[in-house]
Amino acid sequence: MSATDFRPPRAPGLLARLRTVWSARPSPEADPAPPPPGDTPDPAHGPQATFEEMTAFLARHGLRLSQSTLLAAYDCVTGNDPRLALAVAERDRAGEPISLDWLVGFRRGEGAQDELIAVTKLMERLERSLESFSHTTTAARSATNEYTLALRDQVDELQQGGDTGAMLADVLAIARTMIERTHEIERHMIRSEQETQALHRSLEETRRHAELDHLTGLPNRRAFEHRLDREVVAARAAGDPLCVAFCDIDRFKRINDTHGHDAGDRVLRAVACALNEISDERCHVARHGGEEFVVLFRGLALNEAYERLDETRDSLAERRMVNRATDVPFGKVTFSAGIANVFDYPQPREALKAADEALYVAKQDGRNRIVRATPQVRLISGPPKAA
Repeated sequence: MSATDFRPPRAPGLLARLRTVWSARPSPEADPAPPPPGDTPDPAHGPQATFEEMTAFLARHGLRLSQSTLLAAYDCVTGNDPRLALAVAERDRAGEPISLDWLVGFRRGEGAQDELIAVTKLMERLERSLESFSHTTTAARSATNEYTLALRDQVDELQQGGDTGAMLADVLAIARTMIERTHEIERHMIRSEQETQALHRSLEETRRHAELDHLTGLPNRRAFEHRLDREVVAARAAGDPLCVAFCDIDRFKRINDTHGHDAGDRVLRAVACALNEISDERCHVARHGGEEFVVLFRGLALNEAYERLDETRDSLAERRMVNRATDVPFGKVTFSAGIANVFDYPQPREALKAADEALYVAKQDGRNRIVRATPQVRLISGPPKAA
C-alpha cells in the first residue's frame, strides 16, 4: 500500500459520533397487558343446575322474568359478575330487597365506572404517544445540530485550503448519513403521528360514549353540565338570551307499577324522542336522570322558549300510547315543566334551582303544564315533586 492510499480522517471520530446520534431512540411503548378474564362458570356445573339456580334466584327476590333479570341471575349464580354477586349478597345480609330498579342502577353505575377507566387508560396511552413523539423531535433537532456542525467544520477546512479530495469525501459521507437518518426520522414521525391521531379518535369516541344516555340516546347529565357551562359563556359574549327547563313525566311510577319497567323504558324513549324533535344547534335536550329531562334554549327569550316547549307538551298529550307487549293502553302520557331565564339569576346553578322549583309548582297545580320561574318569587321549601 502506497503512501497516497492512506487517508487519515479529517475529524477523528466525527462520523462514528454522527452515526450513533439516533442509537438511543426510545422504543415504541407496548400497550398494557389486558386484564385477566373474569371468573367463568364451572364446566361441571350443568345447564340444568344453572337454570334451576337462576329460577330460584328470581323467585327468592320476587323478580319478574325479563332480559335484565335473567342476565343478572345468570351473572350471580355462575360468578360471571363477582361484583354484582357480592353486592347482592351484602343486600341479602342487610335485609334489603333486590329490585329491578336496583339492578338497573347497579349496572349503570358499573358502566359509568368502566367508561371512566377506559377514558383514563386512553389518556395514559395518548400521553405516552406524545412523549415518544417529543423524544423523536428532540432527537431530530440534536441530529440536525450535529450534521450542521460537521458540515461547518468541513467547509471551514475547505476555505483554509486543506486536502480537498479527503474533505469532499468526508462531506459526501456526512451527507449520505444525514439522508439515511432523515428518512428514518420521517418514518418515526409518520408512525407517531398516525398513532396519536388514532388515539385521539378513540378518546373522542370514548368520551362521547361516556356522555350518552344509552336508554334514550340523548346526552346524559354530565354532558348537559358541560354544555351549560359553554353556552353560558357563548350567550354572554353574543348578548343572547338563555333559558333552561326541567321536564318530568307525570305519574311515571304508576306506569312502571301498572305496565312494568320495560314498558316504562319505552315511555321514556317516546318522551325523549318528542323533546328531541325541538333540538337543534341552539336548543339542547338531555336526560337529567330518572324520568326527568332538561332543555337548554339559546337565543330565545323566556316567553318564546315557553311557547316552543309548550307546543311539544301539547302534542305529546294528544297522543294515545299502547303497551305493545300487552295491547293495554297507557292512556295519556304527559309531562310537567318549569322554565327559567338563566341570566335572571346571579349564577347558572340558581337558575337551575328556580326551574326545578317551578316544576314543583307545575306538579302541584295539576300536572301537564309548564310554569315560568320568576326571581322575585322563590319557594323556600316543600315536599318532593309528585310523580
